[in-house]
Amino acid sequence: MARAKYQFDKHTLTYRRVTLSVKQVLLRVMGYVATATVFSAIVLVMFTTFFDSPKEKQLKRDIAQLELQYKVLNDRMLQVGQVLAELQEKDDNIYRVIFEAEPIPRSVREAGFGGVNRYSHLDAFANADLVTETTMRLDQLTKKLVVQSRSFDEVIEMAKNKTVMLASIPAIQPVSNEKLTRIASGFNFRIHPIYKIKHFHTGIDFTAPRGTEIVATGDGTVTKMEIENRGYGHHIIIDHGFGYETLYAHMSRFNVRPGQKVRRGDVIGFIGSTGTSTAPHLHYEVIKNGEKINPINFFFNDLTAEEYDKVVELSSRSNQSFD
Repeated sequence: MARAKYQFDKHTLTYRRVTLSVKQVLLRVMGYVATATVFSAIVLVMFTTFFDSPKEKQLKRDIAQLELQYKVLNDRMLQVGQVLAELQEKDDNIYRVIFEAEPIPRSVREAGFGGVNRYSHLDAFANADLVTETTMRLDQLTKKLVVQSRSFDEVIEMAKNKTVMLASIPAIQPVSNEKLTRIASGFNFRIHPIYKIKHFHTGIDFTAPRGTEIVATGDGTVTKMEIENRGYGHHIIIDHGFGYETLYAHMSRFNVRPGQKVRRGDVIGFIGSTGTSTAPHLHYEVIKNGEKINPINFFFNDLTAEEYDKVVELSSRSNQSFD
């Protein structure tokens, strides 16, 4: 039972008992309650700030596990990316080189994503940076794999056509070694026989007696046959496919007709001295994708190593051409 309270009265010099009204009692009770409430709130805030509940502890453990799994996933994607990079390197520098195909452009392989921020919907996540980075890396890896898969599909098709391609690429001399007198001029700067000026000779001159057989250096179709009194003179162009063409100039007469399909080794005409020519010979050119290239690199099918070295030496000598 609560003890009674007394108050000293200065006028009567006596103590009198203090009696509280109902209102005072209510106010005092409310004060006690308010104080307890504030104190409890402070304690609760401090407790929740510095101490985790069991549920929060479990959630934090789950988040930590997810972050670990994301990092493991990123590491594995990095390893897959390295393997893919090796496949891309082999594809560009081995497989496509074998089949004379252009490498895949880096801009296509990089598989960038531009324009609108396609990952903005991930910003609401607590670990937005980690989730966005992982998603972006996965998207890039997926697109690179698609590009590489399509490239391998192309390589497979080229491999299926390998037999046709190998038969079509120019690979022999257009004039037989038995009939060949010499190689007068190669793919280099030469002195023009008529104008006496230095000019770039875009083919190789094979000198041989008039009427010597000229053969196709690869399978193909005769796309052009011209009779001229200047320039290349009587000449033929054969389209071998796969971007290759060969030109045979200064012929005396033809043994084929336009549109005719020929095979490597077929006689297509005979050596002469027509057009801008000073002696009987064959001017022979190899053209790849519209660009004239050195024919010396295409005599590997019917020459020994020693014969090939000799041809290279003769064609590289600086001398006067016959056309």
